[in-house]
Amino acid sequence: MKRLLGTLLATLVITSASHAETMRMAVTTSFYNSGLSEVLLPEIKSDLGLEIQLIVVGTGQALRLGEAGDVDAILVHSRAAEDQFLEAEFGTHRREIMYNDFVFVGPADDPAGIRTADSAAGALIEIAKATAPFVSRGDDSGTHKQEQKLWTEAGVIVEGDWYRAAGAGMGATLNVASGMNAYVFSDRASWLNFGNKGDLDLLYSGDPALFNQYAYIPVNPARWPHIRNDLALALEEWLASDKAAALINGYTINGENLFTFNATQP
Repeated sequence: MKRLLGTLLATLVITSASHAETMRMAVTTSFYNSGLSEVLLPEIKSDLGLEIQLIVVGTGQALRLGEAGDVDAILVHSRAAEDQFLEAEFGTHRREIMYNDFVFVGPADDPAGIRTADSAAGALIEIAKATAPFVSRGDDSGTHKQEQKLWTEAGVIVEGDWYRAAGAGMGATLNVASGMNAYVFSDRASWLNFGNKGDLDLLYSGDPALFNQYAYIPVNPARWPHIRNDLALALEEWLASDKAAALINGYTINGENLFTFNATQP
């Protein structure tokens, strides 16, 4: 697993000349692509003297890293998978931190006509009926899991050349969709921070089914004694603080908020 981390996972290490404590946290590519980590991590370092090594992966891989004891905490966004992780006692508890929403992005001329869809499932039905090119992350991420759930709710079995699984993070998947001028399912923050939009546009949002909650879970030190649970708990309290709330709520692109803070009590 250590070799796998070194060769396959994208990592971000925020370094400093000072001798700070270091902890490892697996985070989703959607969180990282939003740019919010660049705002939060320097403040965490300043307030806590804590270096955060981010392992940037999809939710499924983040949970597997937690199960293997390769990280101290995870920040993910797939409630059903998180509950399974906790039921198996790989994590100590779950704390909600912030939310945004998922959106449907696609060609500005909208050949499938999803701008006027009456629901998220309805938008997918229209895309399938039109066999319009659609790019999926296809990587067992929280975004991919939610997309799959919506296809099931729509009663659509995805098959055929019109449906392409990128097997990649959100930024790379958006790049593929831009190159193909295809529809894609994205979190709002990644879309807003994406620079290569081409002829794509945000076409559909607003269905309650597109709610996207991010939660923080410390890995269970009872399973992995080397886990820095003390650092994970200190970070949790910071992420639930008034200062974190101001930074998260104040993070905007072109005047639009990317996340809304809603940290729960432990």
